[in-house]
Amino acid sequence: MGAKENTITAPAMRRAFIDTIPVLIGYLFLGIGFGVLFYTKTGLGVPWVVGMCLLIYSGSMQYLAVELIAGGASFLSTALTTLMVNARHLFYGISVIELYRPLKKSKPYMLFALTDENYSLICGKLPPRDVDMYSYYFFVTLFNHMYWVLGSAIGALLGTVLPFNSEGIDFALTALFVTIFVDQWCADKSHAPVLIGFVAAIVCLVIFGAQSFLIPAMLLITLALTIQNRDRLRAKGREGESDDNG
Repeated sequence: MGAKENTITAPAMRRAFIDTIPVLIGYLFLGIGFGVLFYTKTGLGVPWVVGMCLLIYSGSMQYLAVELIAGGASFLSTALTTLMVNARHLFYGISVIELYRPLKKSKPYMLFALTDENYSLICGKLPPRDVDMYSYYFFVTLFNHMYWVLGSAIGALLGTVLPFNSEGIDFALTALFVTIFVDQWCADKSHAPVLIGFVAAIVCLVIFGAQSFLIPAMLLITLALTIQNRDRLRAKGREGESDDNG
């Protein structure tokens, strides 16, 4: 697998670019919104925005970090907030342990850059047979990261030369999640994972409130998907036994 990891092929790069075009469009607009918001709230320019995107790379947390920086939040408060907001990545990490196990050199970066959009593409799509799988996953991750950096840099640049009212810009993040939801709905014929995520989020939002629903929702989604996959595997096992007996 080490040899495959180092096989950088043009087909993998091309396929990854095609599959990440929807993310490119979303990230450009979302990143521009973030860049404008960052500059208007903090007064810090393009190098700071680019550095933040390279080192943090978490859309929702970066939007929230603007308010934390502007409000002078303490280190402890920022750390706890970051942990809560990005808690879903714990579940992402668990689910890609086996997938990423063969990786060596690129594994630290792949884990660092495991955003919602990367996770959706890596787990939701298999590259064509003539495309090296690990090269494809690497380029999906790299391209999405670069889209976010590019969009944010453009936004910060616009913020320095044009006057902006940043009120409502952070709604771009909500719009991106809606786009991901629609894409997942179209990609899965059963719609079960999408419905499970939607229902679990609504139920936990009603029970726990907007400030505390994320972790319970992720736990509920993980439990529901685990049960669903277990039942699906059992059904396949019974079908296999029936074929052997036949």
